[in-house]
Amino acid sequence: MDSKKMLYKISPEDNGKDSVRSILEKHPEVEFVSLVGVDVWGYSTDEKIPVKLFIEDYDQMMKNGVQTDGSSVMLPKIAELNNAKVDIIPDKDVNWYVDYNYGNISEETGLPVGTLRIPSLLVHNETLEVGSRVILKKAIKEFKKELVQLISDNDYICKYIGIYSADDIEDIVLTSATELEFWVKTPDDIADREQLATSQTLKEQYWKRTVGPVRTALEKALKVLDCYGFEVEMGHKEVGGVKAKLVGTGSFDHVMEQLEIDWKYAEALQAADNEAQVKNIVKDIFRYNGLDVTFQAKPIELAAGNGEHTHLGVAANLKDGRKINLFTSLDKNQFMTPIGYGGLMGLLKNYEIVNPFISSTNDALNRLKPGFEAPVCIVTSLGHDPSTPSRNRTVLAGLVRELGNPYSTRFELRSPNPKSNTYLVIATAYMAMLDGIRAVLEAGKTPEELEKEISKEYGEEGFYLERDRVYRSEKNVFDEYTPAERNKLFGRAPETVWENISALDANPEKLQVLYRGDVFNDLTIASYKEAMIDMWQTELSVRIIHEYQDIVKECVKIQGEEETDLDAVNWKEVRDLKAYLMKDSIEKKSLSTRIRKALTDKDYPLASLLQVEMHNKIEELIEKYSEYKKNIF
Repeated sequence: MDSKKMLYKISPEDNGKDSVRSILEKHPEVEFVSLVGVDVWGYSTDEKIPVKLFIEDYDQMMKNGVQTDGSSVMLPKIAELNNAKVDIIPDKDVNWYVDYNYGNISEETGLPVGTLRIPSLLVHNETLEVGSRVILKKAIKEFKKELVQLISDNDYICKYIGIYSADDIEDIVLTSATELEFWVKTPDDIADREQLATSQTLKEQYWKRTVGPVRTALEKALKVLDCYGFEVEMGHKEVGGVKAKLVGTGSFDHVMEQLEIDWKYAEALQAADNEAQVKNIVKDIFRYNGLDVTFQAKPIELAAGNGEHTHLGVAANLKDGRKINLFTSLDKNQFMTPIGYGGLMGLLKNYEIVNPFISSTNDALNRLKPGFEAPVCIVTSLGHDPSTPSRNRTVLAGLVRELGNPYSTRFELRSPNPKSNTYLVIATAYMAMLDGIRAVLEAGKTPEELEKEISKEYGEEGFYLERDRVYRSEKNVFDEYTPAERNKLFGRAPETVWENISALDANPEKLQVLYRGDVFNDLTIASYKEAMIDMWQTELSVRIIHEYQDIVKECVKIQGEEETDLDAVNWKEVRDLKAYLMKDSIEKKSLSTRIRKALTDKDYPLASLLQVEMHNKIEELIEKYSEYKKNIF
């Protein structure tokens, strides 16, 4: 197929009626249009509208969109079954991308059949804008408006960012980017946990040369992504995976590898839209080449999970045509401007009410464990000194800087994963950052004072940050602190979805940070909490317990040449763990049964505690069974 003949996107400047008609008439391979709304959970709508009908009804479609109901989107407490009218209204401020079906080749054009996907807003009862894209749009608007006002009211900051006054600013620009990690494997292959763990420890896969169908699919995916204008920076192997096997036919089988793809930043809303389209393309291309792709945060126990590090920056377009990074210090002896310090401090201080929108699933929290290059502590790294940019990969949010490149300064939030709702991740992160910027500028703080604040010791009072917390470490927080020290200094990380969502109720003052400018309100928070709890309990009672049952069933007695007393002891420990986890008796209920009962009774704190116990017992079972197998021959 000739990729040069295909349409990949329609830019905002080209989405007027006449322009769209002209473009689509030149590209008959695009046969459908889909208005893509995103609900509170991050699920997106997809419907097939014939292009001819879309062009004929363009004006009406742009104004009124298409109508769905509450059963097709996740908007609990908003779009209920008895009040379910939801309109999907096109957003003309962003790129519209074409999604191609490579398994359906048009007889007319010889090209894949395409669907023009138009990012859209969800509107309930014709007046209330709802959903994730709406929340991010509101957050961007509030951040821009308030930052300009803060600079105007606290003009001491102007000398640190290189302007005379707030009047010099044409626009505030929020720049974001994500890094997409994913596991790829041949269908039906089952992971060998020990082999994967050993390969990861030895770093046998990290940035190594790809081969076979993985290489082909990766190269094709990068080429297609560039056709869309995403400006791919690189694709490479990540830490997880094992070497594929070359079978007799000359093809590769038993593929199980982890990859990463990075592309250029964009303005915040466009960045979230871009990420959604990139995931669709990657999944389609790899599947077309016979490979399964998973974006789960932790698809394989004992192996590295999939992260989606999210980069957050703030710039200003000036009226004289210049663009400046508001985090980059003009003084080479300083790490950042006060605006940069404020943003980072706000993100760290308010992370308890940001985390529920990042780590919203059991899978996400399973990824955030020591030993897998995923953050477990609310802490940052700036670098040992301003002339040495930090590359500490053990912190939650790192300061990224490149000497000699003032545009590069930004924060890297390392906790999101590919299943995180990127719209809400970016929205809540910027709202938290704005709170810190407001506190810093209103207090008139200098970079020297702010470096001292963010570097304060445990128990030391700060003007903004909490007394009994530490927020900066240049050490490896996994190796140089004990678990007890980490919990004391940086705060205890939630172990379950219930613990995480409970932070919204436990931190009412911090929650108000999200309410500014009506970005969030009681209704949207209640809707999100109900969606999160419903997803957690459903997944726990059905999927997770079922997956654990499969692990328990895999632990079977092995007939060896000779059974020793050690084999008997090891097997008894395995058998007792299996029974405790899954086997009921008249007098005693198994751990899985007790979890299901707690969920039925809506005793969520108990269910959460039992979930932690079950996870620990499963890990113990895996280890015990491994010991048992190793002594059998």
